[in-house]
Formats: sequence, C-alpha cells, structure tokens
Amino acid sequence: MEPVMEGSLPPAARILLEQIRTRRSIRRYRPDPIPRIWVMALLEAARWAPSAHNRQPWRFVVVEDPAWKARLAQAMGERLTADLRRDGVPEERIAEEVARSYERIVSAPLGIVVCLSMAEMDRYPDARRQAAERTMAAQSVAMAGQNILLMAHALGLGACWICAPLFCPEVVQETLGLPADWEPQGMILVGFPAGPPREKPRRPIEAFTRWLEAGE
Repeated sequence: MEPVMEGSLPPAARILLEQIRTRRSIRRYRPDPIPRIWVMALLEAARWAPSAHNRQPWRFVVVEDPAWKARLAQAMGERLTADLRRDGVPEERIAEEVARSYERIVSAPLGIVVCLSMAEMDRYPDARRQAAERTMAAQSVAMAGQNILLMAHALGLGACWICAPLFCPEVVQETLGLPADWEPQGMILVGFPAGPPREKPRRPIEAFTRWLEAGE
C-alpha cells in the first residue's frame, strides 16, 4: 500500500485493507479438523453479505465427512473425464487433471458447496429482465462467498474457491441429494495452510480505473 494512503486511513480501515491485501488462494492444507465454531463463523460472515432485494439467494452445503468428499470428487471427476475426452485431450493428461482435482477436494478438511437459489427472486415475463435478475442473484452469492474467504483468512485458515461444480451442477445436485432449486456455483475448500501462499502481483489502480472529471 502507498504510505500516503495508509497514513490517511482510520485504524479499522487499515486493518480491513490489510486483511484483504494479504488474503491468498491456498490449495494445500494440514489434516487438522476445523473447530465447528469456526465453521459457524464462516457461515455467519456469509449471511451478512449484501444481496439483491435482500433475498439472500445463497445456499451452502458443508462437507466435512471424508466419504462424502470422496463421493463428490469421484462423481465430478467422471464428468471431467468425459468432457476432456470430447475435447480430444490425451488420456495421460486427463488422468493427471482428474487426479489433481480429486486430491484437492479430498485433502481439504472442509468443503463448502456454494449454491444459488432463484426460489425467492423476482419473476419477469421477459427474458431480458429475468436474465438480469439471475445475474443479480449470482452476484449476491459471489459476495457471500467472498465473505467466507475473508473470514477464513482472519481466522488463520487457508481457503480457495474452485469452480468445478459450475461445470457439472446436475452431478453435484444428484450426488449430494440437493433440492432442485439449489444450483451449484462453486466450492470453497478450507483448511489450515500446509505452506506459505504464492505471491501474485496486482495491476495498479490506474490500469483498470477511469476517473470522470467535471466538464468532460
């Protein structure tokens, strides 16, 4: 952070910004279980995310049991295998990709499947507004997921959002026995970090921001 910016912020803002800046996607975890009260803290953080119309369209499935994690990873791996074969990917590479995905899921002490539900969102007679409503719901779910990631970091946990369930939502629904309106969007893997995070650079603010000046 620029020293001038840091010095001009209130203490609470500096603490929050530091938490945001130091959060990283962690993909390797120690096997230690996560205290249940900490899991509840993750969900508590999620439920206070902003949402469209305050409908709170997020749904979460907490997966801690090794058998359930293996069942889900196996089912998603079978779909991934079929997709990559249709793409013409060599069998050796398919096996590597599927094994990596499987190991990532089963080795995490905790998985939270993040779902979207349109059950309580508004309904429109035209496709344009209905598509916007779905996007609003997806944005709401993503903000709840970000709250989970930030709370995990604040607790000293590592976490990573994986998008695999988005590519096979019906497989996840069937494997976990989810209601029809629970649409899987991703899965957050959580655990105590097994090593330091990888540093990844961020573009400067000027690279992605346009300031509208008076008189333009």
